[in-house]
Amino acid sequence: MKVAAAESIDSQKVVMEGAEGCVMRVLIGPDDGAPNFTMRQFEVAPGGHTPLHTHPYEHEVYILAGEGFVIRDGQAQPLRPGMIVFVPPGAIHQFRASDTSSLTFLCLIPNAMRGGGVISCVAACSCD
Repeated sequence: MKVAAAESIDSQKVVMEGAEGCVMRVLIGPDDGAPNFTMRQFEVAPGGHTPLHTHPYEHEVYILAGEGFVIRDGQAQPLRPGMIVFVPPGAIHQFRASDTSSLTFLCLIPNAMRGGGVISCVAACSCD
């Protein structure tokens, strides 16, 4: 069992073409013995965004703090704390913080079936 404060886990800059002002923490993942899912926390600085991207797996997002938008199929939908987003496999998507507020969210993704590694993608969504 793992019990920790999210802030105690080191964050890493999201280094993927198209990402701007994003950091990510892997809160729970294969290194913790989680066989099925990885929970990540993203923080997007004001005016920042994850890359516009797609991948062959789903992910689930829960907005913790701040304001922003999720872009899907060219449409922007506003986000605020307490909102959820389901990103189906193959959906082209991007998370954007507003110009005046950061955006913090949890993103859950399935672990790879081979070798227990995390399926690679940024985040980002972000997430993914």
